[in-house]
Amino acid sequence: MAERRAGVAGVVLAGGSGTRFGADGNKAYLPLAGRRIFTWSLTTLAGIAEIDRLVLVVRNDDYDLAAEILDREVPEREVELVVGGATRHESEHNALRHLAPAIASGQLNTVLIHDAARPLVTQTLASAVIGMALAHSAAVPALPEEDVVQFSPDGVMIKLKDADGKALMRVQTPQAFAAGPVLEAYEKAAREGFEGTDTASCVWRMTSVDVRLVLGDPRNIKITYPDDLFVAERLLAAAGYRLI
Repeated sequence: MAERRAGVAGVVLAGGSGTRFGADGNKAYLPLAGRRIFTWSLTTLAGIAEIDRLVLVVRNDDYDLAAEILDREVPEREVELVVGGATRHESEHNALRHLAPAIASGQLNTVLIHDAARPLVTQTLASAVIGMALAHSAAVPALPEEDVVQFSPDGVMIKLKDADGKALMRVQTPQAFAAGPVLEAYEKAAREGFEGTDTASCVWRMTSVDVRLVLGDPRNIKITYPDDLFVAERLLAAAGYRLI
């Protein structure tokens, strides 16, 4: 086994409701190719040498179910369970507060945050994001957005190729940040009543840290609608169930 380097925590968010998916409950617990959606990304992160701690954020109602599934599907690593909040932002904040003592003591220097709804994340992508964050304090993966369309006030369609001369990008997870600044960003946001759409938006708004880009992976799809499960299964089959 590769020697582990201290200082990185991997957080997986599995506290959503699956409203758009149409599931009766949390979509993260639906089966995908023989296991639950959320354990795919946890298993991937568990195999990354830089990651010392794994945290899964769950709804209170799902706590016991999550613990049972983890024992069966991710037996190789300890996964710490944290109860999330009413929103994604609150769930991220709860995870960071859980890690706060280790951040304050210097045991953790980087936090990686990932959506359980992206089960096909690869070790290559996650490691690249971690590496960029270690070098520059904040990193997100993103892909170029094509065929972006905007409508004028009078209903005329305008095709946009860029914004202010810069390419438009579609952001993915995992996103990684220097531990101190990301915790500081969420504490400041709580005081000011701000909620970001993702971790990067909060760090960008609440700190002076520049967020760096890592090229994303087209396979790193988000399970939003039922058909996405079929796409994910095809991608897993094409990769021989091993995405690296």
